[in-house]
Amino acid sequence: MGTKKIIGITMGDVAGVGPEIIVKSLIDAGFHEQAIPVVIGDQKILERAARILGTDITIRKVHKTEKFLGEKGEVLCLDLDLLPEDLPFGRVSAEAGHAAFEYLRTAITLANEDKIDAICTAPLNKEALHKGGHLYPGHTEILAELTNTTNFSMMLSSPKLKVIHVTTHVGLLDAITMINPNRVYNVIRMAFDTLTKAGNPKPKIAVCGINPHAGENGLFGYGEEEEKVIPGVEQAQEEGIDVQGPLPVDTLFFRAVRGDFDIVVAMYHDQGHGPIKVLGLESGVNITVGLPIIRTSVDHGTAFDIAGTGKADEKSLQEALHQAIELAPNN
Repeated sequence: MGTKKIIGITMGDVAGVGPEIIVKSLIDAGFHEQAIPVVIGDQKILERAARILGTDITIRKVHKTEKFLGEKGEVLCLDLDLLPEDLPFGRVSAEAGHAAFEYLRTAITLANEDKIDAICTAPLNKEALHKGGHLYPGHTEILAELTNTTNFSMMLSSPKLKVIHVTTHVGLLDAITMINPNRVYNVIRMAFDTLTKAGNPKPKIAVCGINPHAGENGLFGYGEEEEKVIPGVEQAQEEGIDVQGPLPVDTLFFRAVRGDFDIVVAMYHDQGHGPIKVLGLESGVNITVGLPIIRTSVDHGTAFDIAGTGKADEKSLQEALHQAIELAPNN
């Protein structure tokens, strides 16, 4: 596949800002020095986004069967031709939800066939995805099913903080039920493996408690920390992993941002997402850990309210693209 990494970029729900932030990101000539971008979606929608942004970026249609070789500054588009060019912005649509699924399914196939080195995803809309007949909570679960992966986790990464999740897209009561020592251990292990592969030989890992003050020795809750968390932490410690916890969440994230820890293991969705997003939506990147392929994503939604205006901030997608390049295997 040549010396440059080939990054497959899925357009997500095109009623949102995905096509615009893709075009904005790929205008950057520096990205093309590092990788060959292949947008998987609808060429006419990508061209519409380019017109909205007033750029004459070169978009070239390619086919699944060819070897992806890009010229300097051009964007390759694997055109699935699923949607009308005038698909309305900012509306939940079964058509767009189905297309978003097909873009991702195609990207997974290309990655499995070694035609691309990593996948970077623009946001999709979960309601549209469901209306389109695909009853998944989000990208992560689609990727896991289509790669036959059972042990995986969502990791959020920003310049100051990294968080990996024990549970994600479930209600809080369900999340607490699902937490168990084996899952806690596996997520700690995935965090350790991910950071060591990225060049940190001995990462410092912190584990959140479930209850206020991590239960405070049984004062809060019904012993969830002792039953569900501590055995998993101890198993990881026995293997030589530098992990502490469960720790009180009200001070833990401050300590992590200060530099005391390299990554935090969060017990449920909002416990981990909230601190990352406080640090800035534009800097967060979503990485699915445990898959046989590299997948990164923006850490924000479709932003239906500003879709089609050209106002969307592309920084999160740019960071996701750079992390895809960094994490993808060398050719």
